[in-house]
Formats: sequence, structure tokens, C-alpha cells
Amino acid sequence: MDLRTELKIPESKYKILLSSSSLTAGSCFAEVVGSKLKENKLRANTNPFGTLFNPLSIFKLLNQSLKNQPIDETLLISNQDSWFHYDWHSQHFATSKEQLIDILNKKITETGEALQKTDFLILTFGSAFIYKLLSGDTYVSNCHKMPGKLFTKELLSVKHICQSFALFYKALKSCNPSVKIIITVSPVRHIKDGIPENQVSKSILRAACHYLETDYEEVSYFPAYELMMDDLRDYRFYKSDLIHPNEIAEDYIFEKFSKSYFSEDLQAFVQTWQKLRSSINHRPFNPGSSNHQQFLNNLLSALENISSKVDVFREIQEIKDRLI
Repeated sequence: MDLRTELKIPESKYKILLSSSSLTAGSCFAEVVGSKLKENKLRANTNPFGTLFNPLSIFKLLNQSLKNQPIDETLLISNQDSWFHYDWHSQHFATSKEQLIDILNKKITETGEALQKTDFLILTFGSAFIYKLLSGDTYVSNCHKMPGKLFTKELLSVKHICQSFALFYKALKSCNPSVKIIITVSPVRHIKDGIPENQVSKSILRAACHYLETDYEEVSYFPAYELMMDDLRDYRFYKSDLIHPNEIAEDYIFEKFSKSYFSEDLQAFVQTWQKLRSSINHRPFNPGSSNHQQFLNNLLSALENISSKVDVFREIQEIKDRLI
């Protein structure tokens, strides 16, 4: 008897290698993906703009980075003794206007350079709802706890998302013709908008992803949202807020991602690395015993054997420090 509907995901024809570089952008799930890539010793630039929920805001900052355009200083605001920018997440702030301008423009330049070289761009869309600043008739990424009367809330259309992506895609491909793009809908539930409204929002994002994958050969869709809602489909896979996937769910979704996108050699390396990580994290009852010291020597040799492939300098130093 089948008690769940497991989602079978086909292998992608575009494979991430151990030597591949990736850049993730979008919702907080983009942070999860980027972190797990780094955990497995892959090169990843993780959510450089901070958490961005709607596709238009993501495309805007990516476009700005590609063109190395300075930030729009008219969208800088001061709130609670700190400076923020309406296009950026609140993790990017400063105590002075000039300092924030310098921080954000530097991040724009760094991200633009990364986009021109990255092998994979992984985008995670969280919500089709977007806020517009009434005073300037400008879409914003984050309201930064400013009064609600300053904004109006809108629901993006599939057409608007696809048109915005087309402009970004053209600019990206002119700078980085070989880049592959992976798009996904965040499995995080945005129920502050209301549960019915969240479903409408996610449906628009999913429809947009369908057309993007269909219309662009080097764009592929990974079903993170479907894995959460239709495969796992249980509150035991959520954190206590009942909104975010818990660690078990994140690991399950990333495992599905790796089986679809990782090359065979990379999958084999990840298995080896996970065993090494487990050994590094092992803490014995008697660290000074001859058995454990031999264990550490063997572990050191294993790390040195892979040091030409990935950066394990910190791990090697840690093991050397634990040797007596």
C-alpha cells in the first residue's frame, strides 16, 4: 500500500561538476541551497542581495549588477537610526547614508563580476505579490517597516514576470553565453498574505516558471515547492512556525536536487566528503588514546588527498591542532 505520492524527478541534462561555480538569488530558500552547496565544498555565491521574494526585484538587481549600475540613491531611507534601501533586504544597512551607498555599490560590482563567470544561476521565487512606493510609482523589494500608507500592494501577472525575465536573460547571455539557469518556486508558505492568496501567488509563479522553462533552452525548473506540498505533505516536515521547511525537509529536497543536477563524479565526491565531515565532527571520550590519534592521522591523510580538488585548509589545520 502506498501511503504517499513520491515525486520522481528526471535527471537534468545540465550537470553541476565539482569545478562548477554557482550563484543563488531570491527567497530564503536560495540561502538554503547556496549553503548546502558550500557545505559540500562547491563554489557558491549565496544570495548576495539578501532575501528577495518577488521575481521583478530579483531581476532588477541582477540586471543592475550585470551593467554595474550604481544604486538609485532616491530609494535610500533612514529608519530607527539606520539607513536602508528599498531594493535590498534589511540585512544590508549602515549607520550613515554614505556608508550604505559604498556597501551596496561594492556588492553590485562583485555580483556583476560573479554573474559574468558563474556556470549556474539558481533563482528561487517566493511570492508574486509586490509593493509599490506611491510617492515615486516604484516597485520595492522591502518596505523596511515603514508606514503601510506609503505603499500599495499588487499581484504580478505571469506575462509581467516573463517579460521582465526576457530583458534580464538577454543581458546575461550577452555577458555569459554558457551559463545555465535553474528556477524554482520556494517551498516556504507566505500565509501572512492569507492562505488562499498564497496559493494564487504560488500558482502565478509556477505558471511563469513553466513558460520560462518552455521558452528558453538553458532554463530548467526544479520542483522544490511540489516536493514540499505534494511529496512530503505533512506538518512534521515544517519548523515550529508551520511556514518554513525544517532540516529534514531541506535535506530531502536538496538530496533530490543533487540527484538531478550533480554529475556522477560529484555525487561520489559528496558521499566521500560527508563521511569525512562526520569523522571531523567526531569527539571521542579519550582524545589522547593511541587509537584516536591513529584515527586522526588517517583522517589527515584523507583530507590531504582531496586538497588539490577542494579547499580543506581549515579542516586540515583543525585536525593538526587535535594531534598530540
